[in-house]
Amino acid sequence: MEPIRPGPGPRNLITDVPGLTVGQAHDAAARTGVTVILPDDRAVAACDVRGGAPGTRETDALSPENLVDAVDAIVLSGGSVYGLGAADGVVAWLGARGRGYGMVGGIPKSPVVPGAILFDMANGGDKLWGEDPPHRELGKRAVAVADLDIALGTAGAGYGAMAGGLKGGTGSVSAVTADGYTVGAIVAVNSWGSVIAPGGRTFWAAPFELDGEFGGLGPAGLRAGPDEWGSAKRPSEARNTTIACVATDAILTPAQAKRVAVMAQDGFARAIRPVHAPFDGDVVFAMSTGRRPVNDEYALARLGALAADTLARAIARGVFEAKPWPDAYVPCWRDLRS
Repeated sequence: MEPIRPGPGPRNLITDVPGLTVGQAHDAAARTGVTVILPDDRAVAACDVRGGAPGTRETDALSPENLVDAVDAIVLSGGSVYGLGAADGVVAWLGARGRGYGMVGGIPKSPVVPGAILFDMANGGDKLWGEDPPHRELGKRAVAVADLDIALGTAGAGYGAMAGGLKGGTGSVSAVTADGYTVGAIVAVNSWGSVIAPGGRTFWAAPFELDGEFGGLGPAGLRAGPDEWGSAKRPSEARNTTIACVATDAILTPAQAKRVAVMAQDGFARAIRPVHAPFDGDVVFAMSTGRRPVNDEYALARLGALAADTLARAIARGVFEAKPWPDAYVPCWRDLRS
């Protein structure tokens, strides 16, 4: 067998993790969207919340001491509180296909679908949806098209996002270790803080970049003086949130998945400055598709560290790939000059 070359997986997407697909949908008029992470089989998952203003669904069910030990999907959505309805659409789609937590005696299965939302309500899109927000339908559309390929940038849950003063978006990357573990991340970047250093366009995540995946500029120009944040939002724009999922093919218990989620949060701190503010709702899910054994706690520590690195890379890549909405101008990273 040929040795494995450490680095990005073949797609450099979270779907390099065996047993995962991703589906996305957006509403261009409303400037919002949904991303669904769909495992082939029920998957162990955990969640870690660091932002001061989170919007989540079924995250308490993931606590290791509780009954639920696996999920059927994870949903990331725009739309603020309205976006929590995206998971309703995913639950309906999965339940109609017999997927979910199993019961006996002919009782319908109950799909377990945790989710988190970001605030994209002030981006100029048409939010006059009355009693019919689009997110439930977007959730159904997204899960129905789940596949190995993922559109990045202005797509999915990051469709309506802003990252500091720049267009935010959906980013995804992967990494494969020399001993064969795969770790991937997907993120919708809608941060209050800046993803670039002051005075230029160097990503805070530049030291972690692989194969020029977000411009290949390197770390030159990185500096962080007191209160120098780069392209952060103004205080009046402080309604935000970056939401993410990291995944691995390693076999994890719920408690081990929780530790990976906790460690992965460091990827936010490596890529966004400042982060986890009182008005951010930053959330990281961790998922295990359970293909490769973890032999000791050192291996678990490696996976957590790698999850943080991949998440930092995914954040930068989401902003790097972002483009303006149709017929609109919004500052994008590609508009910057060094």
